[in-house]
Amino acid sequence: PKGKGPQGKRITLKVAKNSVRVLFNGRRRLELSKMGIATFPKCLLELADVEELDLSRNMLRKIPNTIEKFQNLMWLDLHSNQIDELPAAIGTLRNLTYLNLCNNKLTTKGLPEELTHLKNLRILNLGLNCLETVPTTLGALRELVELGLFDNALTIIPKSVKKLPKLERLNVKRNPLPEFAEKDEPIDTIKRIETLYLVEKKDLCNPCLQTCQGERDELHKLEEMTPGTSEKPSFPSLTTPNSTARDNQEEWRIK
Repeated sequence: PKGKGPQGKRITLKVAKNSVRVLFNGRRRLELSKMGIATFPKCLLELADVEELDLSRNMLRKIPNTIEKFQNLMWLDLHSNQIDELPAAIGTLRNLTYLNLCNNKLTTKGLPEELTHLKNLRILNLGLNCLETVPTTLGALRELVELGLFDNALTIIPKSVKKLPKLERLNVKRNPLPEFAEKDEPIDTIKRIETLYLVEKKDLCNPCLQTCQGERDELHKLEEMTPGTSEKPSFPSLTTPNSTARDNQEEWRIK
């Protein structure tokens, strides 16, 4: 029905053409980030020969199968949308080396098996999604150098993924993974003085004096929190030069 869901901004072919940038390496990038797009614009098919496509930070929920028309794509950025599944046609983009799907709503079921056809893929970012498992078939992406899986619900990483031959960076932070659990560092509850300045009270202006008094009050609070030392033990039967032996010290010297 009409009016259901966000309508988003309408992108015309003229707007899309004006959004094409030529990069220093000669590639053409179609930049449509932060445009309020909720539905993949059909007019983009007229520019399907671009090498890079940036649709990040929009409101996209679906990527249509017509994405297969972009056969020259080497770089595809779809991060920060609302995508919950990828089309099988994503696997036809054989020239793709960079794919950013971070910060979407992807589930494990939403990753098609055809994703493993991207044999030239070097960087894949699946962080900040809803993945509960990682498909073992991702081990077929043997050109991967970087793989982002952070901020998901993963409890295990398949060996086929961890042992990818060219993998240099695997980011699995903030997942409930026992093998990657980080030990909490002990909290130092004692404030330590790094710098100490000695001045006379009369040399301080009012703001500085108030600051120093505040610091002094904090120090007093810490002293009150520190457990007090127990009473000093008494050993009356022991003779020391500073006690009863003081009267006999001249006799010790003679001996």
